[in-house]
Amino acid sequence: MNPLRFRSARADDAEQIALLHADSWRRHYRGAYADSYLDGDVGDDLRARWSTRLAASTDTDTDTILAERDGQLVGFVHVAFDDDPKWGSLVDNLHVLHSQHRTGIGTQLLARAAQAVLDRATGNAMYLWVLQQNTAAQQFYHVYGATYVESAPVPPPGGDPARLNGTPHGLRMAWPDATRLSQSVDNQ
Repeated sequence: MNPLRFRSARADDAEQIALLHADSWRRHYRGAYADSYLDGDVGDDLRARWSTRLAASTDTDTDTILAERDGQLVGFVHVAFDDDPKWGSLVDNLHVLHSQHRTGIGTQLLARAAQAVLDRATGNAMYLWVLQQNTAAQQFYHVYGATYVESAPVPPPGGDPARLNGTPHGLRMAWPDATRLSQSVDNQ
């Protein structure tokens, strides 16, 4: 297997990022997001979101790190630096191509997100939100030292309040110091 290559995303990467992101949501967010949305508008919505996000990035407030193999996108992580005064920098998305799960790509992307926080944010804290139903992702983050700190309703795009007894909940998982995350990932 050829080695992974990591780089920061550019505006012309929006289409490929949106395709991977939409596939991930379709696989993991059924039951929280409406099937009609996941089977319909999710691709267009994410394409517009990523096009806007990457065009507006100043290289100081966010970074989207891509993992590629043989020139093909296999995963990405997006970090918003200093997003919250208490919780620090937000890992807003971490997605890996379904066929590449359990190959270490997510671990490497998480480590690179932590290093980006250490290099570019004013503080070392890092956090993310994960849907309550996404237990596999929760387990992954726990392995790397994330602590569950709170939950909050997450009004989903195309959400179906009849499912999950209303609006789905997101769990905030946090690392008070990304240095520790980086070290624990290095030792795996």
